[in-house]
This record gives sequence, structure tokens and C-alpha cells, in this order.
Amino acid sequence: MAEGEPPVDDETPFDEVGAHISTAGGVANAPGRARDIGSVTLQLFTKQPNRWAEPEIGVDQAEAYLREHGAREIITSGAHDSYLINLSTPDPVLWERSYASFRAELVRCAALELGFLVTHPGNATDRDMESGIVRNAEGVTRALEEVPGPTRVLLEITAGSGTSVGGSLENLQAILERIPEPQRGRVGVCFDTCHAYSAGYDLVGDFDGVWAEFEDRIGLDRLGLFHLNDSKHPFDSRKDRHEHIGEGSLGDGPFRRIMTDPRFREIPKVLETPKGDDMVTLDRKNLARLRAFRTEA
Repeated sequence: MAEGEPPVDDETPFDEVGAHISTAGGVANAPGRARDIGSVTLQLFTKQPNRWAEPEIGVDQAEAYLREHGAREIITSGAHDSYLINLSTPDPVLWERSYASFRAELVRCAALELGFLVTHPGNATDRDMESGIVRNAEGVTRALEEVPGPTRVLLEITAGSGTSVGGSLENLQAILERIPEPQRGRVGVCFDTCHAYSAGYDLVGDFDGVWAEFEDRIGLDRLGLFHLNDSKHPFDSRKDRHEHIGEGSLGDGPFRRIMTDPRFREIPKVLETPKGDDMVTLDRKNLARLRAFRTEA
């Protein structure tokens, strides 16, 4: 717990909602920071996400993290991979570098026994979407073949800007279909509310229709994680900028529906809302707002 922060109230309802947590000072600090905001669900970076450097997780680091994970009674933990990775690129040099980085992410996740690794499908910069999808599936498949462990790869829907692969459920479906069994059993989807709304999935006006399409194309059994973020931009903007829950263009409605829909009750839900200068207070505020939707129901 950060110096000067009040302890979490004993009545805090620990459940499946959490946040992306800082690993400043070492990954072993993340479980305690999750409990500081009243959560037993966390997402973290296993490295600096804007650098190619690939640090190893040593035995001592892994053991320290796992001790804290157990002591803090964390239920769900996972990682988000590097923003530099592009497994859909037509550039063979960048693809190999991206693959090496993605594989290293999986190795670190295995060392920390993380349950999931969220990945952006990347960009087909030659605008050949089909080839980009094939390249992405090949990279994910190869990494899963080479790195055993408990970690499930979650393909994240993107806001759909430019040459982005992953800006539609159809794209994610195509990637999944190109990953052979048994590797496909370790792959699912991360549904980011801001990204989906910006990509043209109308969670405000057609919530049921969005999830009917998800069920048809992906299957709810492959929904591994929610990123719960409001959006600073309007519907179908193709822009990705997160806002606090209920304070953006989505408003309270879609979040209330997600939090009260029995289909989603056990799906981990992670905030990636703005942290500001006081991430503890802001994360608690957003988590409280999400939890209040259940008490109101």
C-alpha cells in the first residue's frame, strides 16, 4: 500500500472487476496495489511496453510475485503485451522482431503463472487484410506451440483505424479459425468497450445486437476479458481515447448492462481508464461506479 493511503475498508466487495496496475519497483508490487484499490483482479505489463528490450523474469522475481499473489488472495491476473508488436506486418524483419517479443511476453507470463496475455492483432500496412490475418495467426500459433503454460492469449478488438487488423469481430473470427487445435484452445478475445464502440459496434443503441453477433462469430465461451473504458470520441469514430466510466460517449447504459448481465458475471473486467495524478482514488471511483450498477439492479 502506498505511504499515506488509507487501508481498504473491510467491507470492500472483492469481485471480478479490477484495473491495469503499475509494476513500478517490480512486478511483486502489483498484487498489493490491486488490493489498495479494492480488487483481486489485475492486469500488468511484464516490461516497458514502448521498448523492444526483453527483460527476463528471474526465479527470485517470479517467486516474490507469486508469494504476493497468494498472500493478497488475487484471483485473476494477466498481462498486456508490448505496443510495438505487429504480427500482421508484411515486413519480414519487423515480423520476426515482433514474434520474438511476443514469444518473450509468453515466457514471462508463464514464469509468473498469469492467466491471460492481451494482444493487439497489429496492422497490415500493405492493406492486404487477409494476408495480415494469416501472418497474425501463424505468429500466435507458433508461440503457443513453443511456450507451454497456463496463459491464454486474448485477441483484443481494436478501434479499427487505418490498416488495423482486429477492428472487427469478423477479423478476430478469421484469426481464430486459422489457429489449429490444440493451440486454439488457449486463445480467446478481450472485448474493449471503447474500442468496440469506436469501431462501429453500437453498445448504446443496439447492445443485444452486438452480443448476438459476438455469439455468432466468436462464441461467448471465447470471451476471456473485458476492458471497461468509456470513450472520449463519438460512436464509429475509429479513434481510441479512453474516458472514465459514464463520463464519455457510451454513458452509463452499456456498463450497467454488462455488470448486470448474468452471461458476463464471471468474466474478469479490467479498467484502463485515465489514471491522472492519483491512480488509487480514480480507480476506486470507477470501480465503485461499476459495482453500484449491481446494487441498483
